[in-house]
Amino acid sequence: MTSIPFVREFDFEYGRCDQLSPLIRRVVAQNPGPFTYTGTGVYIIGTDDVAVIDPGPVQDDHIAALDKALDGQRVTHVFVTHHHLDHSPLAHPLAQKHGAKVYGFGPQNIAPTGGEVRLEAGDDVGFQPDIQVKDEQVFSGSNWSVRALHTPGHTSNHVCYALEEENTLFCGDHVMAWSTSVISPPDGHMGDYLRELARIRDKQYDRLWPTHGPAVENPSQFIQTYIDHRLQREEQILVQLRAGLSNIKDMVAVMYADVDKRLHPAAAHSVLAHMIHLVETDQVIAEGELDLQARYSLPVPA
Repeated sequence: MTSIPFVREFDFEYGRCDQLSPLIRRVVAQNPGPFTYTGTGVYIIGTDDVAVIDPGPVQDDHIAALDKALDGQRVTHVFVTHHHLDHSPLAHPLAQKHGAKVYGFGPQNIAPTGGEVRLEAGDDVGFQPDIQVKDEQVFSGSNWSVRALHTPGHTSNHVCYALEEENTLFCGDHVMAWSTSVISPPDGHMGDYLRELARIRDKQYDRLWPTHGPAVENPSQFIQTYIDHRLQREEQILVQLRAGLSNIKDMVAVMYADVDKRLHPAAAHSVLAHMIHLVETDQVIAEGELDLQARYSLPVPA
């Protein structure tokens, strides 16, 4: 497998507002965990009239830290990358406090049923933006302009936001320096994800700021390793099919033999995302619904 050059170290303190560039500041919420890493990084864009990206969780200490960082400034836009509980819950309370609007793509296409393996921090099922953004739509403040890019894959409603004055992208959970992104059906879609990775790669941003963890430097090179890693995972699946395995559970036992078995259910959902993409691209045939119970095989050569 391609070795992704992960970066996991960065300088921060909970509640501290760090100046990252002339137009970017960040406050990290104290909600660390397996899906949030050190916590939610909330970005403040601009110097007078400002925008906030992914306000994060509703926590008293976090709210106090944001209030301190925003003292004397007017929030004009609150942007949300997607509907997970570590990103969007504080969006409406913060916007209401400042007389602003919440911007995002809207609710996910497929609401969670409650029975799926939990692969994320949880869904903010009631999230609905005040303003639904359009792909490539530009929003402006007193000294900044932000372009919204609809990037489905991690979720169907995921949006990245580009700060055009600095050729920088706030990429939510689409790309992270510390880990790969979770793609879990039915709302997550591997085909969409691979397409949007290539799109972001080709835009040649100077830097990416994920919502969790440190910045991604040399984004085009880094994203290409992300893509290579995913394509090699699909080749592993094809190898298992050639060996005669036909269901995802058996494939996971082989492909993830050196991984804690408690993580195999999550691995199975990742394999399912890849398998759906392989079926959609006519590389694999499915018997039955595209789910964990289906039997899969290679097409018979003509």
